[in-house]
Amino acid sequence: MLLPVRIPPSLEGGARPVTDTAVAADTAEELRLRCELAAVYRLAAHFGMTDLIFTHISLRLPGPEPRFLINPYGLLFEEITASNLVVVDPAGQPIGDTGTLVNPAGFVIHGAVHTARSDAHCVMHTHTRAGCAVAANPDGLLPVNQMSMEFYNRVGYHEYEGVALSLDEQARLVADLGDHPVLILRNHGLLTVGSTPAQAFLRMFYLNRACEIQVTAAAAGPLVLPPPNVCERSARQLTGTETGDDFIDPGADLAWAAMLRLLDRIAPGYAD
Repeated sequence: MLLPVRIPPSLEGGARPVTDTAVAADTAEELRLRCELAAVYRLAAHFGMTDLIFTHISLRLPGPEPRFLINPYGLLFEEITASNLVVVDPAGQPIGDTGTLVNPAGFVIHGAVHTARSDAHCVMHTHTRAGCAVAANPDGLLPVNQMSMEFYNRVGYHEYEGVALSLDEQARLVADLGDHPVLILRNHGLLTVGSTPAQAFLRMFYLNRACEIQVTAAAAGPLVLPPPNVCERSARQLTGTETGDDFIDPGADLAWAAMLRLLDRIAPGYAD
């Protein structure tokens, strides 16, 4: 389900003349996606999942040519808006004479994931304290709490090779991600993919929250972990897989709608 995102008057009509129905549809879709991605950047800032001007959240745009939205280099996530997001090619180079600075190295990871995974329309990468702590733990993410159950046996791990500046690393990174929805980059941070910005954000929110709970619980003493069959059943429940339960929880759509209402109160400029 695609939930509505407010498109401000300043963006209506787009950056190019609308000459036919197909172009109008493409323009409207890009504007909607710009607003959704800007919303994720602002939410990452609000929930403390930022690292100054570093890390990235990228989004594949529709169309025959591979194009992606990413943040302009140098802006804080709280400064990102729908209109200042930059369109780049698969190499992370800006498309068109924008005059905007982009960090191509920041797209080494994102470009590889977008290219390898057709379902990875949105890729979110963070360096949170808890995420980095679990990324340095030899056991990785443990099924400590219900929030971590969503990712039970659904996490890829990529060994640290240094700062991701080499294209040679891309093949290994993609292989380690596999078909998982999330990747833990050892000694580095967290990465989630989603078919929508909303899905990538909610996965990151709960992946990071799971890491926070694990770090806190481990500091308090020995951990109690549910048996594997319970963990797997919980994972299937939390990922919407058929389990024969009596109820289906529509919480993901409701949570994203709540996040947009939150932004409309605290940071309405995200859609400008």
